[in-house]
Amino acid sequence: MDKGTIIRTIALLVALINQILVLFDKSPLPIDSVFVEQFFSVLFTVIASLIAWFKNNYVTKKGQRQKEALLEKGLTRPKK
Repeated sequence: MDKGTIIRTIALLVALINQILVLFDKSPLPIDSVFVEQFFSVLFTVIASLIAWFKNNYVTKKGQRQKEALLEKGLTRPKK
């Protein structure tokens, strides 16, 4: 098995154990639900922000070369 398969298998097992504990009304993590909601809200916002920033901005060297190629071929307009 490759590393990705092992990691996905472990994540699946943890999720299944968590579901079984919830089914039997056992709290797998003694954390307040408000904290969990806020944490995932912040996590989602950070991930979405990074993806939006990185996706359509030429941040990497490869991206900068792609932008130059697009400008040279007239496929995009230069920013003012």
